[in-house]
Amino acid sequence: MPINQQILLDNRPQGEAVASNFKLVSAETPALADGQVLVRHHYLSLDPYMRGRMNESKSYAASQPLGEVMIGGTVGEVVESRNAKYAVGDKVVGMGGWQEYSVVDANAPGALRKVDTTHVPLSHYLGAVGMPGVTAWYGLVKIIAPKEGDTVVVSAATGAVGSAFAALAKARGCRVVGIAGGADKCKYATEELGFDACIDYKVHGDVKAMAKALKEACPNGIDGYFENVGGWIMDAVMLRMNAFSRIALCGMIAGYDGAPLPMANPALMLINRMKVEGFIVSEHMEVWPDALKELGTLVGTGKLRPRETIAQGIAAAPEAFLGLLKGKNFGKQLVKLV
Repeated sequence: MPINQQILLDNRPQGEAVASNFKLVSAETPALADGQVLVRHHYLSLDPYMRGRMNESKSYAASQPLGEVMIGGTVGEVVESRNAKYAVGDKVVGMGGWQEYSVVDANAPGALRKVDTTHVPLSHYLGAVGMPGVTAWYGLVKIIAPKEGDTVVVSAATGAVGSAFAALAKARGCRVVGIAGGADKCKYATEELGFDACIDYKVHGDVKAMAKALKEACPNGIDGYFENVGGWIMDAVMLRMNAFSRIALCGMIAGYDGAPLPMANPALMLINRMKVEGFIVSEHMEVWPDALKELGTLVGTGKLRPRETIAQGIAAAPEAFLGLLKGKNFGKQLVKLV
């Protein structure tokens, strides 16, 4: 059996996460039992939610245990099988974690899913046609539930979730406005992802400036907001929200280092009779087939052209992850293992 390089959570962050929170080790891959398959990972997904799981505090998901392989989505290939449903060579998506190989009980519900790479590249099953894409779909379709002509806004606009959100919202006849960091990302949002406008938070760097830019980009106000960031950006967006508007609360990356995230004007939720709903996409598995079908079609027809930032090799994962938390990635952040 192959030697497997793995990255463990060695210690918990004190404030900001650092590379020394992680540890690279090598381990022998155990022999397969009946029903199991051995998957060689081609790509590892890096996602902001992982930062929250590094903490020991109460959250929607259990904390990442110390001394164990970091949790994470993976795509790869079955290289050995003792399960009749999976053959060597099958391309699969799962939660193999920050390691080169995983031994998976392929009979466990949801543990592995076969994917077709004829029209959709394997890596996209960790982004646009995977968990981030379904996250965008759920927040838009089930919480914001826009009508044609509505104005919707998304923060972290050029990431894996934001780019899928734009394609899905444009398909429903919405005006779509993004918030992203840097001129290059904003140009990509409008020229390639189909956003009607994109606001650079590095230029409009406080609540007053952001609210003014949002007023120009959203002359009819904001009907729906997909929140990935929290903090002052959310305060600015709330100033422009319409009556009976909806906020899909997906992430609060501004607070992932443990600092509190006070809200400047929560009375706006009452004044505008807003619906604010947090959600975790893994709790809504019933929507995944419909969402993945639409997302796969958008990618296959070229209406969604997701961008990827790819780090090379398992040892690069910690620094790539820390860069993701600071917005250094452009599009979906992956680690290429094969």
